[in-house]
Amino acid sequence: MKKQAINREYNFPDSDLYAQCQERIRYIQRDQKEFETYAYDAKKIEAFVQLCQRFSGMPSDDELVGEQMNATQKKNDAREKLKSAIRSVMTRVASKYNQRSGHYRKFGTYKMNDMSDPKLLLCGRRVVRVGEKMLNFLAETGLRQSHLDTLRQSAASFENAIHIQQDKISDRDISVEKRIEVGNEMYRELVLVCNIGKDVWAETNRSKYENYTIYESNNEQKKARKKRLKEEAEAKAENEKAD
Repeated sequence: MKKQAINREYNFPDSDLYAQCQERIRYIQRDQKEFETYAYDAKKIEAFVQLCQRFSGMPSDDELVGEQMNATQKKNDAREKLKSAIRSVMTRVASKYNQRSGHYRKFGTYKMNDMSDPKLLLCGRRVVRVGEKMLNFLAETGLRQSHLDTLRQSAASFENAIHIQQDKISDRDISVEKRIEVGNEMYRELVLVCNIGKDVWAETNRSKYENYTIYESNNEQKKARKKRLKEEAEAKAENEKAD
């Protein structure tokens, strides 16, 4: 059975999730006495901290995409080297046999540039196999076993590059899934602590209540902070004026 895809439970960037969690951890530590009445003690705070550290230590998708791109480039370079090695053999074959002849077509290099990676790999190995069988007949063209050995090595290098590229693609898929899993766990913990924090301060401190509001975008968060700072500044000014 195919594993069901894991979806994010939050609709803002991972960087925002991490920033919001770090901010709430500071508020929880400030309000630790209040949180302990909800059985959210120092051990749970530390577990939340460790979860955030685990998340921040995971490779980002940009890193994984970069590794995948490097692997793809190396695979493409190996592909070009294999094509060059095939052409080196086929140019010699063409000097003896017409390209429409059965002897030439036996090598199976027709439309080589349009071949997929797997087909090109099989083509390279076919040219080696057929070339070795016909080596005595092609000696007058300058074809030597060394050319076929070079081609065989190029095919092996290309195959290895294909495997590495596929491994990087798989590594990215696995890492993305793990990052989503940990991110969802962080988000659920964020929601939990924010619900506790809002319940603690709902009737007594509006400013601290706002500390536990989750914003779904960085822009919304900046606006809320700006508004909160303005309100705090105004309240401070009023207090100083009253004094």
